[in-house]
Order: sequence, then structure tokens, then C-alpha cells
Amino acid sequence: MTFHLPWACVIIGCIFVSLGRASNTPDVYPPLWKESPGQFSDYKVEDGKYIINIWHYLERLGTYKILLNKTAKYFEKFAPENEQNILWGLPVHHGWQYRTGRLADPTQRTNCGHESGDYLCISVDSWWADVNYYLSAMPFLAAVDSGIMGISSDNITFLPPSKDQTNFCYNVSSCYSSFPETMKKWNKFYQQVKSYSSSFEDLLKYLWAAHMSSLKVAHKKFGNRLKFYSKQEADFERSWALFVDYLAPPLFPTTLIRTAEFQKGLPTRMLVDGDKAPLVSDFTSFQNTVLLGLNFLHKVHKYTGKLSFIVWKTLMKFKVARKLFLEILDLILHCFN
Repeated sequence: MTFHLPWACVIIGCIFVSLGRASNTPDVYPPLWKESPGQFSDYKVEDGKYIINIWHYLERLGTYKILLNKTAKYFEKFAPENEQNILWGLPVHHGWQYRTGRLADPTQRTNCGHESGDYLCISVDSWWADVNYYLSAMPFLAAVDSGIMGISSDNITFLPPSKDQTNFCYNVSSCYSSFPETMKKWNKFYQQVKSYSSSFEDLLKYLWAAHMSSLKVAHKKFGNRLKFYSKQEADFERSWALFVDYLAPPLFPTTLIRTAEFQKGLPTRMLVDGDKAPLVSDFTSFQNTVLLGLNFLHKVHKYTGKLSFIVWKTLMKFKVARKLFLEILDLILHCFN
């Protein structure tokens, strides 16, 4: 352990060095952010209910936009312009998924999500899209249930996908029935958001608890989707999922700028056979470093039998350790920016 844990920390540090150096793009918002719905009245209404096609990129993105708008006033005490709203991490990452083609049908049986077809379609066969559903539908519906959105819990319905409908929930009641613990954690987060006595770290603690609860359920359900991808992309998906596990204990702040900077080191397209970091020719050296680091972290985690992660979680229980870790990341990002 005296060898593997330090190496895991080094790799994580290298990842953020790369992310910091690659963060010069001024546009931090998700693709088509301005075009997405920004209020409930932008959606269809049937029988007094707002009908949202969450399998359409703009409509799913719009749920995030409304969520950001409705929670903005609670984050004013941390910074102006809603920049410190820690819910930004959800739509910004979803935008990266769309930009890189990861929401498209990986089986190639349909034109869903592909540039040559229905490019705004979100495929139910996409691992990324299905996992993201649990980080879009449940946070949104739990916010409605918490009262933070200002509408009744009965007024929202999501349209089902073309198949595998039982893997998802479509309104507040069905989500509570299918995933009660996860919905409770998201609701608890919003109750903390509404409490003006909550500190920034308090909110991060509740957000990450809810976030990881959503991912835990999603990863169990959609592991079978990995067969639709190249070995390189499937390995990246596994490594990425693990890396998010490591981000949760230090309570990484998922604010707008930090999340946007974070993603500059991620692959700009789907990985295919022949892609091998650090030698992917159309990736920057920083993106290659990130990919290599994620692969290495996954190997360390597997080799130590999760012991490195247990030690990491234990270490991050101490506030001074979390603070030091985030200060080091800030210093790295500042130096390379």
C-alpha cells in the first residue's frame, strides 16, 4: 500500500494538471444551451401536465436549465451569476457526452444521435445516455417534489424510450416507488439548498451522496450496454466510472468553470480500435495523459482489491485532507492557466 496509494494520488494530480493546461476554451456552456427550454411553458402540456421528451437532447438539457434557474437564488451567497451553483456539473458533462457522440446509438441499427440522422436524439442503447438518465430525471423530479420548482409533483411526466421502459421512471411517484433511497437523497440535498444556514461544503456533501446513489443504481442496470462499444471505449467507461468514485470523497466542487476546465482533458470523440494512450494522434498530449492516467488508476484499483479506494475514502474524511487536496488542485490549475 505504501507504493500504490501515492501512485494513485500522483495520477489524479497529473490528470488535473492536464485539465488545467487544456482549459483555454472560452465557451464553458453545454452545446445548444441557449436554444434549450428555460421554463416549464416551453414544453408541451397535456391534461394539465408538462410532457418532456427526455430522449431528446434539447429537452433533457432544458430540465437542467430550469433546475439551474430555479436554484440560482440559493447560490447567490457564494458568488454572482450562479457560477458557484454545484448543479452545473450535470449539464456541462451531459454537453460533453453530446458533443463527442456518446449519446448516439452505438449499435448503428438506427440513426439516433448520429450527425447524418436525428442528431438531437438520445439513444436508449447508449451506456452514457442511460447512466445520465439517472442524473437528469431523478435530480429534476426530486427538485419538483421538494417544492423548489414551484409546481405540483403531479404536473410533470417524462416520455418513455422506445424499449426497455422498465429500466426507467417517468414521474415523481414512479421514481419514488422504484428508487426510494436515491430519490430521498436528492430530496434531502434540495432541503439543504433551501436552508440558508447550509455551508458550501455541506451542500457538496449532500450532492455527492445523491450523485453516487444515482450512479450505483445505474451502473448495476446498464453494464450490458458495454458490449456495444469498442474495447477501448468500454474500458474508458469503466475507468471513468471509477474516477468519479474517487472524486466524491474529497467533495470536488462541480461548479461551472471548474467542471468545464475538468472536461478539457477528456476524449473529444468515441474511442475506437487502435486508440492507445498516450499515442492517440488526434488527441492533445493532455488528453492522452488523462486517458493514460484513468487507465492506470483502474489497474491500481483492481490490483489492490479496492484497498487503495478504502484508504482514499478514509483519508478524505478529514477536512484538512480534503482542503489540502483541493488547494493543490487549485494551485495546479492556476499555474497552468
